[in-house]
Amino acid sequence: MKKTNPVSWVPTVYFAMGLPYVVLSMVSVLMFSDMEVSDAQIAFWTSLIMLPWTLKPLWSPFLEMFKTKKHFVVITQIVTGVGFALVALSLPLPSFFCYAIALMGVIAFSGATHDIAGDGVYLSELNPVQQAKYIGWQGAFYNLAKILANGGLVYLAGSLKETFGIVHSWMIIMGICAIIMICVSFYHMKMLPSGGAAASEIRTVNDSLNKLWEVIRSFFAKKHIVWYIVFIILYRFAEGYAMKIVPLFLKAPVGNGGLGLAVKDIGLIYGTFGAAAFILGSILAGYYISARGLKKVLFSLCCAFNIPFLVYFLLAFYQPSGLGVVATAIIFEYLGYGFGFAGLILFMMQQVAPGKHQMAHYAFATGIMNLGVMIPGMMSGYLSDWLGYEHFFIWVLIATIPAFIVTWLVPFTYSDSK
Repeated sequence: MKKTNPVSWVPTVYFAMGLPYVVLSMVSVLMFSDMEVSDAQIAFWTSLIMLPWTLKPLWSPFLEMFKTKKHFVVITQIVTGVGFALVALSLPLPSFFCYAIALMGVIAFSGATHDIAGDGVYLSELNPVQQAKYIGWQGAFYNLAKILANGGLVYLAGSLKETFGIVHSWMIIMGICAIIMICVSFYHMKMLPSGGAAASEIRTVNDSLNKLWEVIRSFFAKKHIVWYIVFIILYRFAEGYAMKIVPLFLKAPVGNGGLGLAVKDIGLIYGTFGAAAFILGSILAGYYISARGLKKVLFSLCCAFNIPFLVYFLLAFYQPSGLGVVATAIIFEYLGYGFGFAGLILFMMQQVAPGKHQMAHYAFATGIMNLGVMIPGMMSGYLSDWLGYEHFFIWVLIATIPAFIVTWLVPFTYSDSK
């Protein structure tokens, strides 16, 4: 059979991965802030609902009992779309925060399951050369979701508030997310390759439990696995602190140590220009890694990822009023973020995932990665309240140090030579 061109499905699959993750982890922060939920509550709960992205390896073997990986990609996109529609309907209710967080937890479970199946299609349908070739596309379109959600939709929410009010403007945004996910699911019914049939050896729940144990056992039996777990957690550790607080810092009044930006300005600068810089960084990183090899460039990628967090301390210290200065700082940080992030993703694909259970082991790796972001994210709101924004971003810079150490020392199991 003629294979479907990866360009026709890799971008849309990873865009559909990115949208729910970005909306839950970042856009919801601004939405709840607009609706006067406290910073500490926002940071804690919008971090906790990301737990399914950490625990997703625990149910990945069960997906192999039924249908194809494509089937789960399409179903979870529909569930996510319906979930966003229900979040929109919950916002006018008196106890909206409880209902919205619960529904977002369902979306998170659906989104994490979608990631397992989507990554499974990617790993099954593409050989190692193609995986490296399309890593830039993967990262770029995952983060195109940031441009749409954290940029365009946040900007739109800020504009709609003037006409429709806060609640109805955010209802419209959640509704748009629902429509996008449903439309993407219909597209993938036609264009997405199957990613392989259901595993013939898994027919019962007991078979799945045995398979899960085998997957866990073989994952922790991998050579250098302790190094790899520490590396995956620490690489994004500082980001875990920063990602929840940065939009709140940009929105907070100048008198409270923030920059006092309007929501639509945050969407334009942080969500659009910043995310576009991320995409450029991801694409450039793909060429950089393929030209020199991942092992030779990994430390420089870690530097590009972590050092630019310095800009948030400088913004907190000087509190510039010009949008151009703020935009330049954020574009610089996101360019380095995109450039460095590609290295972590490719490392997990090429050093952690290879073997009999590559889909499940890659799910384990990405789950551990999200744990490294979730835990500091849950603490970030309380720390920023205690320290203030300026000292909080000093702490973020201190939190980058372990990443440099572990990246310098991490061993490679497999050759990355072309």
